Formats: sequence, C-alpha cells, structure tokens
Amino acid sequence: MTTSSSSPSLLNDGAKNFSHSAHDPVNSSTSPLFSDFAALSLAQRRKAPNPAASEFIPKGAPRMAAMTQSAVQTYPSPLFAHPGLGGSTAALAPGMSLSAGSSPLHSPKITPHTSPAPRRRSHTPNPANYMVPTTASDQGAHIIQKETVGGTTYFYTDNTPVPMAGMVFPTFHIYPPTAPHVAYMQPKANAPSFFMADELRQELIHRHLITMAQIDHSENPDVPSDVDSYHSLFPLEPLPPPNRMQKTSNFSYITSCYKAVNSKDDLPYCLRRIHGFRLVNTKCMMLVDMWKKIQHSNTVTLREVFTTKAFGDHSLVFSYDFHAGAETMFSRHFNDPAADSYFTKRKWGQHEPPPPRQHAGLLPESLIWAYIVQLSSALRTIHTAGLACRVMDPSKILITGKTRLRVNCVGVFDVLTFDNSQTNHLALMPQYQQADLVSLGKVVLALACNSLAGIQRENLQKAMELVSINYSSDLKNLIL
Repeated sequence: MTTSSSSPSLLNDGAKNFSHSAHDPVNSSTSPLFSDFAALSLAQRRKAPNPAASEFIPKGAPRMAAMTQSAVQTYPSPLFAHPGLGGSTAALAPGMSLSAGSSPLHSPKITPHTSPAPRRRSHTPNPANYMVPTTASDQGAHIIQKETVGGTTYFYTDNTPVPMAGMVFPTFHIYPPTAPHVAYMQPKANAPSFFMADELRQELIHRHLITMAQIDHSENPDVPSDVDSYHSLFPLEPLPPPNRMQKTSNFSYITSCYKAVNSKDDLPYCLRRIHGFRLVNTKCMMLVDMWKKIQHSNTVTLREVFTTKAFGDHSLVFSYDFHAGAETMFSRHFNDPAADSYFTKRKWGQHEPPPPRQHAGLLPESLIWAYIVQLSSALRTIHTAGLACRVMDPSKILITGKTRLRVNCVGVFDVLTFDNSQTNHLALMPQYQQADLVSLGKVVLALACNSLAGIQRENLQKAMELVSINYSSDLKNLIL
C-alpha cells in the first residue's frame, strides 16, 4: 500500500490507495481480486488528464500551450483504455501497477525502447505513404501526434519527410553505386572493412538480374507461356532452330535449357527439355525417386521429371535447382583455342627446361585439387546411394562463384537408356560407377593440361609427361 503525493495521478485519492506489484499473482485477469476491482466504477471520480502538464511534454518539443481545446477533444477515447475494465473505467493492463511508479515523473529519464518515436525511426518509411501537401502553408506545419504504449502516453512531432513535387519513386529495387564518401575513404592500413566488396556486390546484382530476367513472347513465339506448373520460361542457352537435325554428343537427343518459376512455391528452377522423346514406361521413375533423395553441395538436385506437349511435340522435362550465374567448366577453362594450340604444337622430347607454369598457361595445382575434392565427394555420395553419375564431363559440370563445382544433369541417362526388359535395373550400376572414375581421371587430366586435346588417345603420353613436369607426383598418381 503506497501513496503518491508528488505526482499528479490520473486516479482519485481512493484509487491511489491500491497498489499492485508487477509480480503479484492478483494482477492477472483471472484473479477474483482483480475482477472485484474491475467491477468498481471509477469513471465519475476520475480526473481528466492535462496534456499541457510539464511531464507530458518531451524536451525540445513545441509547447502545448498553443493547443486549443478543440485539438484535445480530437481524441475522445480514454487515455488508459483497457478492454477488461470497459471504456469508461480507469485503465489497467494485466501485470501493471497502480502505484506512483507508473507516473511519468517516476519513469526513467531515458526514452523507453517501446516508445513510438524510436520505433518509427527504426523502420524505413514507405514511399507509398508519403502525402504531397496541397498548400504552401502545410509544408512547414508539424502535426503533433499522440500514442499510448504500455500505459504511458507519448507526444511527438510527425517529421516524416515529404517528397518534392515531381519526384517519382521507382517501381523496382536496384542497388545504387557506392557513395562518394565511402568510395574515396582512406582508412588505416589495418582497419577492418565494414563494407561489401564491389566484386561481391556485382556478382549478387548479376545473379538477381538473371533470376528476374524475362523474354518478350511476341518475339519468341516458340517458347510457351507455361509448361505444366511452371511459367515465365526464359532460355538459358541459344534455342536450336526448328529444323535442326544435329543431336547433342552427350544424350543423343536435341536438348534445350530454360529458367522457369514454379507456381506451387514461386521459386526459380532449371528445366532441361529432351526434344521428341516419348516415355513409354514409367518404371524408370523408381530411379528418379532415388535421385530426388540425394542432397549434396556438389550436385544439382533433381526435383521432378514429367512429360509435356506444350512445345508442340512429346518432350521429357527434367526440373533441377536453378543456380543463377553458373557457367560450365568447358566454357571457363576449355574455351580458349590458344591453349589447345600450345598443347599440340609444343616440341616434345627435348631436354630443355620447361617454362614456368604461369607462362605455360596451366592452372595452379591448388585449384585442381579443390576441384578433385568436390568431384570425388559428389561421386562418393552418388555411388553410396547405389547410383552412377554418368555425366562426368566438362560440359555438364557447373561452376558458381570462383571454385564451387556442381555436377549437372544427373539422372538423365538413367531415364533415356532405361531398358524395360531387364529384371534388375541396378545390375549395370557397378560398371557405370567404374566408368565414372575413368571419366573423373579424364577431367583431371584435361584440367592439368588445360586442354581437352590432352585426353585424346594419341596424346595421353604427352599429357602425362606434361603433368609429371609441372605438377606433383600425387596428382600424377591420382590420374593414373
């Protein structure tokens, strides 16, 4: 039982005599004592608050003396309204105290973290909520707002910036360039950097651009608007001409690749279409289900396989996870004709010292070992699951970022070469797994030579000589 005589209480003297601790169980809304106090009608004896009092005016805010009585009457609701006590009774939130400690004079001299002003400043203003003033007098006016939080009333000035006439907000988000004071900053030599690197930011913008890219269907009528549950198709590689008869060397079928958004989860996926393939038996879906269960950081996860006629023919579509900005190992490391010419035109058999590796255009051994670790880890996971990769080829290995590898197009061969006449469809997996190891050795040898000509049968001896001269014996033994 405490009494407050130094602060202007909002309740009368009789209400001052009741004080509840914040930890007292009687403060709960289910307590009978709380219900008895709630039944008291204190509305007739409640004193009206004076908004012009000094304790209600924050420091630095304009004086409230200029506020007219009509401005105060714009808030007809009680200052401390509580649904448990009704709109006409004194307000008390469950767990709050009626002691003088809840008075503004006894509150701390700092702004609580729940006050409206910091919460308004911590959120970015929505440009759609900006209102352009109609008259010149409204531009300099400051509207005094009032908000009650936790039993405490706050008065603050609404200083939301108003845009100038003619300003148009963009309908999309884009990263602006680095501010001049940051771009020309000269920090200390050993000072930590708190800013994103320009290379990383450029890479993220590039990935966002690819993810959000769309095509004009009027200029690309051959691309359907939706395929099964996917829409917004975007070709990731040049589309083959309609009368094309040349088939890919990997799958023996004409293929095309698209980025599409799944309408079920609104996420982007990569669709690999097999042109003109009619699926006659659905028993191969057993292998597809096995591929769906493989989750590895160095493989592109297969999500689903379905048939469609949306392209005007019988097509088989494989849906994979989409990795924006990825490029194949072939396009990054084996797309330079100068490297092949160096490998094929070099005079072999001479005892002159070899040139340094950086001048020879060869890859550093640390990068090759980083690739070996990732590819071997992916093969170990695939082989442990009882499957075979069968696409260990530079054109089917994706590189994202600098050195992250992912084996792409897994499970395609298992569906295209499925033999319904076999009783045990996993009988040939050991042979396919052994072929994966041979393919891995060819990929590593091509990386060591920095040329696909090194894996040709007539150049194997030259390629191994190049490896033994420029790289360690461990890498040579691994290839062998």
